[in-house]
Order: sequence, then structure tokens, then C-alpha cells
Amino acid sequence: MFDRTTTRRLTLAAGFTALFLFAGTRPAQAQGFISPFYGYNFGGDAGCPEVLNCQDKRADYGVSFGAVGSIVGFEAELGYTKNFFGETSNQSSNVLTFMGNFMLAPKIGPVQPYGVAGLGLIRTSVEGVGISEDQNQVGWDLGGGLMVFFGAHFGLRGDVRYYHSFQILDFVHVPILGDLGLGGQKLDYGRAAAGVVFRF
Repeated sequence: MFDRTTTRRLTLAAGFTALFLFAGTRPAQAQGFISPFYGYNFGGDAGCPEVLNCQDKRADYGVSFGAVGSIVGFEAELGYTKNFFGETSNQSSNVLTFMGNFMLAPKIGPVQPYGVAGLGLIRTSVEGVGISEDQNQVGWDLGGGLMVFFGAHFGLRGDVRYYHSFQILDFVHVPILGDLGLGGQKLDYGRAAAGVVFRF
């Protein structure tokens, strides 16, 4: 768990890295993009054990932005899940991610499949009666998907990604989360999402 100073440094470093990578791709004829998305989490510590046939879906939404050319690109992504571990009358939780990703995205006409891999911040928060805790961890993500464009500036995308923290969560003393075994293990889950893409 990091203190506030360390968290600020991580966030600033990630932001400057994303800005540098975004700026660095423009001369290579890459196109900038912004893509709001909406999806749900599954597997690992999420409420859904599998990506399909799940009744307890937790929405994961956010936005990504970056630049991508005909083969490679870079992306910064911000995602948020409310009540990640479930909700009770006196306790709630959420998970926020901010990732900087490298993209391998060969362009095939209007279709652009892609794979992503990167590092960033995973922030886990728990609030309840007498409880207010935040844990900031460095994590990685890995995944892939497909973008389909309808003209020069608009498209749709869908992907599946996996998120994993490097550090161990320490919520063993928090009611319900301790019962779930979230003490002494690393946060781990997948996300399936779809969104729109605006290119410029």
C-alpha cells in the first residue's frame, strides 16, 4: 500500500508517460482516438465466476485515449467499478484502474484487431461503518479485441482484458471482505467491454 505522496507520483508518472507516448506516435502517421466503454468484470475476485452465464454482473465503465497507426499504438485507460466486491447495508467498495498500454494493432481495411499489454495503478477502496480504507497498487493488464470503423472518424470496439496487481491486498480485518479471503492475495479479475471509437 502506498501513501498519498507515492500515489501522486505514480499518477503523474503514468500521465506524463501516456502524454509522451501519445505525442511520440503522431509523426508516424498514427491517428489519435478517444473511446468511452462499458462492460462488466468476471473471474478471479469479481462477482461473476465466468464471462458467460453470470447473474451477478458488476458494471465497469470508463474511457481510453491514445494514438494508433497501421501496426502499433499506445493507449491510456481509466476504468471504474462500483461495489466490486458486492454491497451490503453498511459497506461498499470500488476499484479504479489507470493503465498505460502498448497496442499491437494491424489494420486490415476498416477492421483493426488489437492486443494490449501495460502497467498502471489499481486503487481499491472500501467504506463502511467505522471503515474507510484505500489501497493503491501497481498492476498489469493484458488482453485483446477488435475495432471496426464506419468511415474515417467513427467506429465500434469490443475486447476482453485481464487485470492483476503486483502487491497483496490487506483487507483481512474488514468485515465480509475478510470472509472472502481478501487478505494475503493479489487482486485479479477479467473484464469484457464494448464501446465507441472517435478518431481524429
